[in-house]
Amino acid sequence: MMSAQIRPTRYRTDATDVALPRSDMGQSSTPASTVQPASPRRQRKKLWELSPHLLGSVLGACLSPAARRKVVAKGRGCNLKDLSDRAVFEEAVRGVTRHDNVGKLLHKALDRRYEMTIQRFCKAKSAGEVFALWEEALCRSHVPGAYWALLTHPAAPEALREVACSDVHMLSRLIGVARHPDLQRLTVPEADHAKLTPTVEKQQEQLRDALVTRDATSRRLNMLLAREPVQECSAPASLREREQADEMVALRTLVADLHKRLATAEWRCAQVEQRYETVQTALSEANIALDNAHQEAQLLRDELAAVEVQLWTTHGIDEEEMHPLPAHLKGIRLLYVGGWPGYIQSMRAIVEGMQAELLHHDGGQEERKGLLAGLVRRADAVFFPVDCISHDAATVVKRLCKQAGKPYLPLRSVSLTSFMAGLRQFTRLALEGASPL
Repeated sequence: MMSAQIRPTRYRTDATDVALPRSDMGQSSTPASTVQPASPRRQRKKLWELSPHLLGSVLGACLSPAARRKVVAKGRGCNLKDLSDRAVFEEAVRGVTRHDNVGKLLHKALDRRYEMTIQRFCKAKSAGEVFALWEEALCRSHVPGAYWALLTHPAAPEALREVACSDVHMLSRLIGVARHPDLQRLTVPEADHAKLTPTVEKQQEQLRDALVTRDATSRRLNMLLAREPVQECSAPASLREREQADEMVALRTLVADLHKRLATAEWRCAQVEQRYETVQTALSEANIALDNAHQEAQLLRDELAAVEVQLWTTHGIDEEEMHPLPAHLKGIRLLYVGGWPGYIQSMRAIVEGMQAELLHHDGGQEERKGLLAGLVRRADAVFFPVDCISHDAATVVKRLCKQAGKPYLPLRSVSLTSFMAGLRQFTRLALEGASPL
């Protein structure tokens, strides 16, 4: 962990010079006057020339998952249908880091997509003018193009790029918080759809029955009318004629009532069908919004993962915040199931620094689940992140731990911070004599 968090100050909009980052520990920073505007002849930065910790935010904020997949597939010359959006994102980062064909294609794709914004930023000759354009883009919510144009602008110093990166990171967090209530409301149209479907089916069945009854009655009346024509006499001459007249009146009353009921049923059916179509449309829109929210959430998780790996790789681990293992726990084996492959090396370094050993199983993605039983028997305790492991794998781990009498600890997330918290909890129980083993 970092011993002192570095936060960049905001830029002054009334000057052309910029203020460099300052430390929360009170360390002095380079005066703003030492930052000179770049030469107009200097070329824009390439994607692979940016700081490594900026790559994740650039590829995540400036390219959609579909566009990023298309460019990476073209650069690799193969189909990427079997790869997840996260795997494609990692492949894009590797391509930029290696400066291979994928990195070049990504740079060209970004330039083509935001050509108009880049031309507008090229008119800025100093850091202050670039920052003014960035502030204007934030106010108008034109962030992706302005972010790419700022990072590659020859007059933008590293301090200004750090400020823009912080703005994008905070904006992504605000979007995630704003999306959460929308995701909760998506279940309402689905519930209405499930509730209305039986009603529509029942109304349609009643309408079919009414139509069948009406047709049968109409046929019966037509047969009676054809057999015994209605006589327009003032009064029947015999009892049989009176009975026939009464029967005809009853039949006409029945037909009128059936027509009335049929009209009511048709009106209700039309109302239900109209409401059903409305709910179907709302459900379709809600599903689209849900898919977009999932994509944005995945994008935010990818950005956070890239930033967290960069921070841990750059600043390392603060050993003063780690609780040492008791003497009788030195050399224990901890098993970590699931997670993200990019974190495993850092986790192994943390555990080995505590004089212990870390075993790993990916939860069945590439390694066979049959190996879990042997690893659980070798381990003294098991950790797994609940957000990056399949339900089936988590169930298998719990069952094997109970059978072998081994403790297990579910972690809140796949991040290194969550893993550190789990290790602190494990160590604290050992120091208090609770003996988690």
